[in-house]
Amino acid sequence: MFDLPLQTRPETQKTGLPPSFLTILADQDLPFALTTACHAPAALMSGQAHPKVLERFATLAEAMRGAIVHAEDITPEDTPRILAILDREGRLVLAGATCDGGVAWCHPVSDAVEARAVVSEASQTRAQAMRAAEWHEHGLARRLRHHADLLDARLVDPLWRAFASHALQIAA
Repeated sequence: MFDLPLQTRPETQKTGLPPSFLTILADQDLPFALTTACHAPAALMSGQAHPKVLERFATLAEAMRGAIVHAEDITPEDTPRILAILDREGRLVLAGATCDGGVAWCHPVSDAVEARAVVSEASQTRAQAMRAAEWHEHGLARRLRHHADLLDARLVDPLWRAFASHALQIAA
């Protein structure tokens, strides 16, 4: 009985990692990563929070479709979640909020002037959220923080702004 070989996949034997990690590791060469924010309190407090990679894709169109598939699995009871597509250098390509089994993509800013205005508005919205939390209006504070995150989602890297805008036009 003990002389039978262990029936595991060869990849698991070589790396020692579970199969779910193998697909993410195997796809490191794919240029687009679908991510969501890390909500671990310790990571957030230490400033070490990095986006959680959900899956990697070869094209932006595939990543957008992957985001929609992922959004379909989110239940209505879950808090709204922002999904972001990053390139292999970690630059923001496109982001959107999950809602009703789909993704409401945020339109990228068009230039530096608009980016500064968006940053200013997001900062003011976060300040309002802090005041609301101090007044024990936690629901309002949560909605204001989410709105500020949606504003930040428009801050696509300058390299990708025109391409992301065009991709949204095609998708519409």
